[in-house]
Amino acid sequence: MGRRLLAYLLIVALVASNFSRLFIYAGFELNRNYITSKLCENRDKPWMHCNGKCYFMKKIKQAEDKEKNEERQSQKNLFQEACWSAISQIKFHSVLLQVMFVPNNCVAFPKSNAPVFRPPQLG
Repeated sequence: MGRRLLAYLLIVALVASNFSRLFIYAGFELNRNYITSKLCENRDKPWMHCNGKCYFMKKIKQAEDKEKNEERQSQKNLFQEACWSAISQIKFHSVLLQVMFVPNNCVAFPKSNAPVFRPPQLG
């Protein structure tokens, strides 16, 4: 029961985020009379025949800006997470960073008459 409710809630959240313009338009159509009489910037200029479209366009612009900011923030978070995971995976071992002294006379050179490539010997 709880998983089904959570699944429905997630579906509604996805639909709401993807169809935000549709919800803005539906709200505008349902409240057109109120928006035209109270919220319209051009309500004092009836010859412009705005009928609340200025308010509608302002709300659409706000929704687009909000989506852009959310996308920019999510990309920033992904970049920071990628950088942090790359940096956190680098480990320095003090044994590997120590300078080792190798005397020159102890270096063994390969024999000059030995072949460089020797195929495997079968049985």
